Amino acid sequence: MTGELAAAVHAEALKLRRSRMPWASAGAMVLAGAVGAFFMYVLQDVDRARSLGLLGTKAQLTGGSADWPGYFALTAQTVSVGGLIVFGTAVIWLFGREFSDRTATDLLALPTSRTAVVLAKLLLGLVWCVLLTVLLLLLVLVLGAALALPGWTGEAALRGAGAVLGTGLLTAGLAAPYGLAASVGRGYLPAVAVLFLTVLLAQVLAAVGHGAWFPWAVPALLAGTAGPVPADIGWAGPLSVLLVALASAAATALWWERADHSA
Repeated sequence: MTGELAAAVHAEALKLRRSRMPWASAGAMVLAGAVGAFFMYVLQDVDRARSLGLLGTKAQLTGGSADWPGYFALTAQTVSVGGLIVFGTAVIWLFGREFSDRTATDLLALPTSRTAVVLAKLLLGLVWCVLLTVLLLLLVLVLGAALALPGWTGEAALRGAGAVLGTGLLTAGLAAPYGLAASVGRGYLPAVAVLFLTVLLAQVLAAVGHGAWFPWAVPALLAGTAGPVPADIGWAGPLSVLLVALASAAATALWWERADHSA
């Protein structure tokens, strides 16, 4: 199984390297970092931003602070919401392309188990998402230094970087079900519909105070998107995310093993 998995990972990595998707997803994360830096720049001096035409005269900004803890917090919140869309799209592409390109049946004819193929796609998706998170974090460090943000300490940097990376890992785990949706739906569109449905439900449930019971809302709540972290999350929140990721991986592998791929 180990040899099959290594071969499957190598094959999937070649597909990814020859695609434009890594560049598109990296561009999305760079844009997210730049938008965060823009908000920090505006918060540093709102009157200056208005005088430069960067902010409407009647615009009011509330919340957030133009310092390193504030920038890290904003980045973690960005990863919890925008990252789910980017990561979900990446996983959807890994699985959905096999059906849109009509290579799914060819893939199954290879001397590699279907479970190994699924695990390879999910592992590659996880590495992809982690690298995107690291890219965003590095960009934040560069832009924050360029803005000369106050509040830099070793403790604040470790806490902030840990929050961003932890949020990225949780969000990456929640992208696993979209691979199942792309497989069962045999293409991109059904999985994209599931992606936007979960993002919408996460926002609504978090707003009404029930987000702790919905795994897709957990990263945003832990990142402080809806205010102080709810006391009822505890370890149950991250644990629910882990269970969703593992259950989705198992269900996807089972579907690929037993589904009628001739349909």
